[in-house]
Amino acid sequence: MEQLLIVDGHSAIFGMEDLRELHHGPKRHLARIELVKRLRDLGDRGEWKVVVVFDGRQTDRGYEGGNDEGILIIYSKARETADAVVERLAARFSEKGDRVRVASNDNMVILTATTFGAEAIRIEELEDWWESGSGG
Repeated sequence: MEQLLIVDGHSAIFGMEDLRELHHGPKRHLARIELVKRLRDLGDRGEWKVVVVFDGRQTDRGYEGGNDEGILIIYSKARETADAVVERLAARFSEKGDRVRVASNDNMVILTATTFGAEAIRIEELEDWWESGSGG
């Protein structure tokens, strides 16, 4: 059984004060870079595989990273929301019997993910998790 952490990227950015401030500044891409760095550190601990999902604008879904990078970054397709991708991933991997934890502050994402059998944590809990160094 694998342990998979799926993070709603923009929910995380807007749920953390320092990243929210970065996002509202002239270099908003730095918020995404900093979030990925923090999540990679969490993935590098080896207990959880980490996936972060952002809204994308391309015709096809985009991917960056993977097992070798310590984190998989997914960008939704243009007519698809990151929320829908998070929910589908939670359903697919929970159904396989993996332990899935979804981090989001979006109540609908949390409700859908838990309906499929995933655990859910709020972004504040995600921050506490990587600051504490424990794997929950």
